[in-house]
Order: sequence, then structure tokens, then C-alpha cells
Amino acid sequence: MDQLYNDSVELLKALIATPSPSKHEEGTAQLIERYLAGHGVEHIHRLHNNIWATSEDFDPARPTILLNSHHDTVAPNTGYTRDPYLPTIEGERLYGLGSNDAGASVVSLLAAFVHFYHRKGMKYNLIVATTGEEENSGANGLESVLPQLGPLSFAIVGEPTQMQLAIAERGLTVVDCIAHGKAGHAARDEGENAIYKAIKDIEWLRTYQFPRKSEMFGAVKMSVTMIGAGTQHNVVPAECRFTVDIRVTDRYTNEEVVEEIRRNITSEVVPRSTRLKPSSIDPAHPIVRAGIALGRTTYGSPTTSDQALLDIPSLKMGPGDSARSHSADEFVLLSEIREGIELYVKMLETVL
Repeated sequence: MDQLYNDSVELLKALIATPSPSKHEEGTAQLIERYLAGHGVEHIHRLHNNIWATSEDFDPARPTILLNSHHDTVAPNTGYTRDPYLPTIEGERLYGLGSNDAGASVVSLLAAFVHFYHRKGMKYNLIVATTGEEENSGANGLESVLPQLGPLSFAIVGEPTQMQLAIAERGLTVVDCIAHGKAGHAARDEGENAIYKAIKDIEWLRTYQFPRKSEMFGAVKMSVTMIGAGTQHNVVPAECRFTVDIRVTDRYTNEEVVEEIRRNITSEVVPRSTRLKPSSIDPAHPIVRAGIALGRTTYGSPTTSDQALLDIPSLKMGPGDSARSHSADEFVLLSEIREGIELYVKMLETVL
């Protein structure tokens, strides 16, 4: 375990030192390939900047567990006071862009995979997939890899949760709405004002309560966040556009929510995407029970991750703190990396 921890810290330092903004993760993909090969892993695959590997004793007749996290980062924000690409250890802290989100999860899941790689006769196969384009929800990240992986039983998605168990995650869909009216002169009683039509629809969106409530999240949340209309002060606008941010719970699909909106407002409703789905795992699932037995607590995550792309039960869990993600002078605690490796291994041990 000590060797896995030391190797994980060194890999994370190398990942930090290698810029990997979404769509440009070539360097970190190569580092992860070399790490796996250096630990005797032979079944390594690459598509775009995604790297995945299968356990040595892989048997298609057995169910498969997916271990996934992302190695892309956001761009460093302007608040940084230190070089975001210079990995620096000060006391317990390892500083650097991507250290917390989600580098610590990447290296901890890789360490757990390496720990089990040569084991024979497991009840499950293991696949570890470190993927790109999570931060920009890109199509060449995990979504492009999933068809290559075959049937999956469940997944552990590495994101900073302080190694607590996020057993549900809100989905996200954004819809653009267009209220249609008829242009006319503002000084005469002409036209149909699209703004007034939009107001009625916006009021419905503001006050409507979806009937099915989630035990974890409560109600679906809709927020009108952008609006625009008009060309000049004396023309009744024929069109008013507004945008709605919708955080979907595990009680609805994104498509169900969009259809409910369409049934109740007169504006045209155009979803930008419905691919970021709500996700969850049964609290009684063996991997969740294993975490609870180790003193972990369950909760629902308000943030969106690659978990939203999975159509299987999935648990979001990883070292680090979500509050540090995308922050200036990002860091992770060294003790969090060690704890991450140990808890991943202990939890998987109970099901494998």
C-alpha cells in the first residue's frame, strides 16, 4: 500500500505539471498509459485522449465494474497566486491545477485497479477508464468510450467527495424558449407583444412544482437565467427568447421534464441537450453498504459529472473536497490520497 501511495503522489505531480485543458489531454493520457504499463498492465486501450484497461483475468461471462475519473482540467482562473502547473508540497498540501478535481481520484482509482489487476477468480471484472472532456461535457470523453467497454454492472466515478458516498446526482438540461408574437407600432394598438406572452410562461416556470419529489433532492428546480427581446423602443416585439436552467432529480428523466414544459407553456421549447441525465444507486447496493460499514455517509450531489452519461447504477466518490474545485491555488491533502486508495481497495474487496 505504501508503494501504491508513493507512486500515486508521483503520478499526480506529473499530471499537474502537464497542462490538460479539455480537448487537449494528450500529455496526461501518455502519462497514464506509461503508469499502467509500468505496473505490468498489458490490456491498455486508447481512444482520443481516453485511456482504459481491463483486469488480467477478464472474463466476458462475469459482470464488470467500471472505475472512472477524468484527467482534463478547467483553465486556471485569474486568482492564482502560484504557478498552477508547478506541483508543490507544503506540509500536508499538494498544490496544483487539477490536484483536487479530479487528479487525486484518478491516481487513487488507478492504484486500486493495479492492486487487483493480477488477482484470479474474482466475482467481477474490473475496467479502469481515465477520460477527457469532462469539464466541457465533450463528446470525445467518456461518452465515446462506453460503446467499447461492453456490458457494465455498476460504476464508481471518482470526483472529490471527501470519500463520502454520493448515491444520487442531479441531471441537467438547458432549454431555449421562444415566445412568438406579431410586430406592430408601439404608439398604436397593433401587434401581439411577445414579451407579454413570455411573462406568462416564465411565471408558470417560476411557480410550477413537479408532483414527484425525490427523497434525496426534493423537487425539480427550474430557473429562467437569460432573456432578450426587441429591436427598438417603438416596435412591439414579435419574438422574445429566454433560457431555462433545469436541475432534474432521480424521479424524472430529462425528456419527461421537457415534455411537461411543452404541455404547459405556449412558447417554443428547444432543449440544447438531454444527455446529462440524473443518476443514482440503490442505498442497499453492496458497494454502498460496504462504504457505510467503513463509516462513510450517503448524500445527493448537486453538481454534475460524467456520472450523468451512465445508464447503470453509479456511485460518485473520491478524495478531495468539491469546494476546492475550480478554485485558485487548488490543492489536495496527501492524507486524502492515501485514504482514497485504502477505502477504494477495502470497498472493492467486499464485492470482488
